[in-house]
Amino acid sequence: MRHMILPLLLATATAAPLPAMAQAPADGAVPMVPAVGTLLDVTAEGRTTRVPDLATIRAGVVSTAPTAAAALRDNATAMARVMAALRKAGVAPRDLATATVQIAPQYRYADNQPPVVTGYQATNSVSVRFRDVGRSGAILDTLVAEGANQIDGPNLSVSEPDAALDEARTDAVRRAQARAALYAKAAGLRVTRIVSITEAGQDDGGSGPRPPMLMARAMAADAKTEIAPGEKEIRATLQVRFLLN
Repeated sequence: MRHMILPLLLATATAAPLPAMAQAPADGAVPMVPAVGTLLDVTAEGRTTRVPDLATIRAGVVSTAPTAAAALRDNATAMARVMAALRKAGVAPRDLATATVQIAPQYRYADNQPPVVTGYQATNSVSVRFRDVGRSGAILDTLVAEGANQIDGPNLSVSEPDAALDEARTDAVRRAQARAALYAKAAGLRVTRIVSITEAGQDDGGSGPRPPMLMARAMAADAKTEIAPGEKEIRATLQVRFLLN
């Protein structure tokens, strides 16, 4: 009987399924080992700063006339002066792009009467990038002097934010580790390892929400517009999961 029982026991052990974590995946991926301990999720924001080196201005001309053709003609003439001034100021072709071209009827409204067309309004605007932020103020003055009566900007940003974003990500990981160590100590535990890191968001120092388009007015000849670039804060937000024991 003893010789018959041993093969039966061996057969039973072989037939039992292995734990899921011990089975090698078909695609060769590293199997996930269940975490044993306490899981702690921490959200941390890392920050760094950069001086903006890119300014974007949207400048345009708004013209009105009794007819659509006249409005377009007047607008084209004024816009040609604006474009010539920008090229003369040294704006590269790659940094100059048409943003809006539009013509719309203007109406007069009265009670109990259908609207009456009183004329047409033509709008043409261009987006201009400056890689020398310090020149933005002088360019704004030039644009207004040459007939631009619609100005948006300058919007200041960082042209190459990748290195700064990496600094912010590193700072976020450091902050998350410090916070996890604090929680672990308070709970009488210790941080064993990081289980996962997820990037929840980032701010690369862009211009943010666009301000409304403002109507420009002629300024005194001796008035100069000054642009102070200051610093842009670049942020990265991470969600980090820690294993505590």
